[in-house]
Amino acid sequence: MTLPVLDVAGPGAPPRRNGELAFAAPWESRVFGLTVALHAAGRFAWEDFRRRVIAEIARAEGAAGWSYWTCWLRALEALLAAENLCGRSEIDARERVLAARAPGHDHATR
Repeated sequence: MTLPVLDVAGPGAPPRRNGELAFAAPWESRVFGLTVALHAAGRFAWEDFRRRVIAEIARAEGAAGWSYWTCWLRALEALLAAENLCGRSEIDARERVLAARAPGHDHATR
């Protein structure tokens, strides 16, 4: 299994706190883990994904309320579609199912 090397500086670098990756919500860490797992399984080249993240950040930067992890998610969705791993309609259908679940269904709130 080959794990990606994450940028520590520059436009593709994920947010960090005290050197550790910083996630504001559970979905952010989940999409990160999913991305790393798909790469480790050989589903795509990390550099292809990295370029997409940087492009998404460039489009979003400066807009009110933009989020690094939203850019990450958009880059992953685009890559999944481009690699024919998962189409937009499949992603949308799964998103609707997950959104319909009750709050707090899979983790405690603190």
